[in-house]
Amino acid sequence: MDGGCEACEGARLGVRALEIRDIIIIGGGPAGLSAAITARQRDMTVAVITNDRAQSGLYKAREIGNYPGLPAISGKELSDRLTQHAQDAGTEFIAGQVNVIVPAGESVNVGVGTDIYAARSVILATGIAQASLFPGEEELLGRGVSYCATCDGMFFRGKKVCVICLKPDAEEEADHLASIGCDVIRMTTQNIAIKGETHVTSIVADGEEISCDGIFILRKTIAPNLMLPGLETENGHIRAGKSGETNIRGVFAAGDCIGTPYQISKAAGEGQVAALSAAEYISAGKR
Repeated sequence: MDGGCEACEGARLGVRALEIRDIIIIGGGPAGLSAAITARQRDMTVAVITNDRAQSGLYKAREIGNYPGLPAISGKELSDRLTQHAQDAGTEFIAGQVNVIVPAGESVNVGVGTDIYAARSVILATGIAQASLFPGEEELLGRGVSYCATCDGMFFRGKKVCVICLKPDAEEEADHLASIGCDVIRMTTQNIAIKGETHVTSIVADGEEISCDGIFILRKTIAPNLMLPGLETENGHIRAGKSGETNIRGVFAAGDCIGTPYQISKAAGEGQVAALSAAEYISAGKR
């Protein structure tokens, strides 16, 4: 299968009568939370998928001096207030890291660890994702390289796979692959290169070449265009229009992930715009 198709088909196979939310927001920073609050005001069902916010740059900021109306507020307090506002508005929160996003007709499927969620629209509010790619990773994505054990694991039943464990819950996903019949080799090294012409054939780890059929890279950060193959980016940012629309139907974006300046008030405003656009998109589809 070509670029990203394994992930696409795998996610479709893994979805069984999923509850479909109106909007899934990826990211729990100012852009994502602003989007959640606005979407709830439009009576949308909303889930925010986010990692531990205590590890975010905002949460760790000692003082923020330029957020309108809240001078000298700490990052922790601002994060707490935004989160509480979204919770009080009825937002659902899902802890975890998104590893794959797959458009599927009138909905969009989102993989989080070994779980899959579905929504009519997705808002990307991921901030800046900084992760160096391994040699061969991007070229062989969807051709043996995957970020989602649930989505693609069944393609490798009875085959040898290398799992690069670079995040806390990676062992759980590796266990899942072993449980469905994959021959799993676990690695924690980041000194690797991926080999193959049309499909993965081997991995070179710390100078040793190991033959394998697939490679699952489970890291803390995944760039949006790798989570969602085909998403247009420019200079490391998602290309989004004034209404937050991306080139993928039903997918919108807001905040630092779409460009500078990296300011909280800008991110919050863009989150609101993206939510209004997503709500309009959903309402138009229901008519």
